[in-house]
Amino acid sequence: MSELSRFGISVEKGLLKSFDKLINQQGYANRSEAFRDLMRDALVKSQLENETETGNVIGSLTLVYDHHASDLNDKMNDLQHRHYHLVVSVTHVHISHDDCLEVIVLRGEVQEIKTLANSLLSLKGVKHGQLFVTLPSTEIVKPKTNSANNLNNIEK
Repeated sequence: MSELSRFGISVEKGLLKSFDKLINQQGYANRSEAFRDLMRDALVKSQLENETETGNVIGSLTLVYDHHASDLNDKMNDLQHRHYHLVVSVTHVHISHDDCLEVIVLRGEVQEIKTLANSLLSLKGVKHGQLFVTLPSTEIVKPKTNSANNLNNIEK
């Protein structure tokens, strides 16, 4: 584990009470763990929002679709094969007589992953889906040049 830093924050009593209740319900052992997760989430969101549509990411695309839809399986397989370098793994689950769920684990350039996800999501017969994208853990805590300068100013 890396070196830990301690810091204090001031919040309203009601806010802290509500936060403690929430993290207790979510199973956190302490506030520190919850704050670390909140910080990581904010860093990931910030880096993904500020990306210039390049950079390696990891993610998953979840799709619910009608397996009776004409040629849908062939179209989905064809897209995944054309982008085989992005597809790490695929899990297929039979939800009902008509519906299937697929979770596609992806890794690669963010724009390529978004393009593949949009191509799959827009296929006729796909009822719902969502792309989740995040960063490899080694990339989360890497400060960007401008961010590092701003942080240095905060610490002073």
